[in-house]
Amino acid sequence: MSAMFRSLSGVNYRIWFAGALVSNIGTWMQRTAQDWIVLTQLTNHNAAAVGIVMALQFGPQLLLLPWSGLIADRFDRRKLLILTQTSMGALALGLGLITVLGVVELWHVYLFAFALGVVSAIDAPARQAFVGELVNDDNMSNAVALNSASFNGARLIGPAVAGVLTAAVGAGWVFLINAVTFAFTVLAMFLLRKSLLRVQHLAPRARGQLLAGFRYVRGRPDIIVVLIVVFLVGTFGFNFAIFTSTMTTVVFGLGASEFGLLSSIMAIGSVAGALLSAQRPHARLRLILIGSAAFGITCGIAAFMPSYGLFAAALILVGFSSLTLMTTANAYVQTTTEPSMRGRVMALYMAIFAGGTPLGAPLVGWVADEFGPRWAVGVAAASGVLAAAAILIWMIKYRGLRLRYRPRVGVRLELRHLGDGRALTGTLSIVATKEFILPTGAVATIGETAVEGPERLKTDADAIERETRETATESIAVVEATTTR
Repeated sequence: MSAMFRSLSGVNYRIWFAGALVSNIGTWMQRTAQDWIVLTQLTNHNAAAVGIVMALQFGPQLLLLPWSGLIADRFDRRKLLILTQTSMGALALGLGLITVLGVVELWHVYLFAFALGVVSAIDAPARQAFVGELVNDDNMSNAVALNSASFNGARLIGPAVAGVLTAAVGAGWVFLINAVTFAFTVLAMFLLRKSLLRVQHLAPRARGQLLAGFRYVRGRPDIIVVLIVVFLVGTFGFNFAIFTSTMTTVVFGLGASEFGLLSSIMAIGSVAGALLSAQRPHARLRLILIGSAAFGITCGIAAFMPSYGLFAAALILVGFSSLTLMTTANAYVQTTTEPSMRGRVMALYMAIFAGGTPLGAPLVGWVADEFGPRWAVGVAAASGVLAAAAILIWMIKYRGLRLRYRPRVGVRLELRHLGDGRALTGTLSIVATKEFILPTGAVATIGETAVEGPERLKTDADAIERETRETATESIAVVEATTTR
C-alpha cells in the first residue's frame, strides 16, 4: 500500500474509516440543509441567524472544557464514542421529524444545535484521541490526514446531495437520512477487533487533573503558538457556511443547488490538501506557517471574484490551503503530545478551534449583513495573514529564523531551533555555514575531529554530520533555502 494510505493496512483503521466516511456524508448533508432553512425559510436571508446557529453548535466545546478532555482520558473511548454517536443520531432524528411535520421554528433549530454541540464537545476529543488506539505512532500523522480527507471527501458528496434533496423533498428528509448514517459509525465501533486495539493510557484518579492539560500546554510553547494560529483562523476564517450561503444568494442571486455545490467544489481542494499531508511522515511548524499565509491570500482572491464560476474556482484554492493548515496543526499537536494527556490537550485544541465560533460566526454574519458578503470573506483573509504573522514572529524570536543576504549566494534562510520537548533518538544530518551552535549531549564530527556540545563552532565546512542520542529539547536543525544571485 502506498505511503499516502499506509494507515489503511490495519484492519481496525479500515473499519473505522469506512464507518466515519458514511457518517461524515450525513453530517455535511445536515449542515447544508440546516443552514439553508435558517437562511431562506425561517428568516429573511439573515446571515447573523446562521452565525447564531453555528455559535450554539460549537460554543459547548469551550463551555465544557476541561471536563470533556478528562472524560476522554479517563474512560474507555470506544464505549464513549458509541454513546455520543448514538445521541447525535437521536438528535438528527428529532430535528428531522419536526421539520417533516412542518412545525419547526427558528428556536427549535437553536435548541437542537446547542444540544448537538454539548454531545459533540464530549465526542470530539475522544474521537481525536481514539486514533492513537487504531494505529501506531509512525502512522499517526498519516491517520490524522486521512481522517481529514474522509471528512472533506464527504463534503464533496454531502452538500451537493443535500442541495438537490432540499430543493426536491425538503430539509427534513435530509436530517432523517443523517440520523441513519450515525448507525454506520456505531456499527463500526462494534466491529473493531478489540485484541488489535492499542492499550489506552487512562488517566488515574487524582487531584488537579482538570487543570493538568493547561499546565502541560503551558510548558510547550510550540503548541501554544499552534493554538494561536488555530484560534485566529478557526474563529474568523472557517465560517464557510456564512461565506458560501451569502455569496450564493446575495451576490450571485442563486439557489439551494448552487449553494450546496459550492461546498462540494471547495472540498476538492480540501481533499487534495489532506491527501498531500498524508504523504508527509511528520507534521512541521513551517508548513503551518505556509498554510496560514496561503489561506489568507486565497481568501483575498476569492473575495474579489466577479462571477459564481470564478468564486467557485477560488474556493478550491481556499479548501487546499485551509486543510493543509489544519491537518498539519492537528497532526502536530497529536503526535507531539504524551498519550496520557492527549484527550485533554485535544479537548483544548478543539475548544479553541470550534469554541471561537460563538465569537467569530455572529461577527462575520454581521459584517456580511452590514457591509456585504465580500467583506466577510475579507475577514477570513485577514485571519490567515495574522496567523502567519504570529507564527513567523514566534519562529524569529524562539527558533532563530533569519533571512540573510550574501553577495555571492543571494538570499539564505536559516532556521535554528531548540526542539519541542519530544523524546527522540537517531542521526541527523545538518548543513551549516560559518557558525553552528552545538547543543548539550550532541556530538559533531568535523573531518576526523569529534566535538561534544555545548559548544559554539565556527567552520567553513559545507556539511557537519551529527550522531546523537538526545531529547528534542537539545536538538538543533538548520534549514537553508539558497538562490544564486
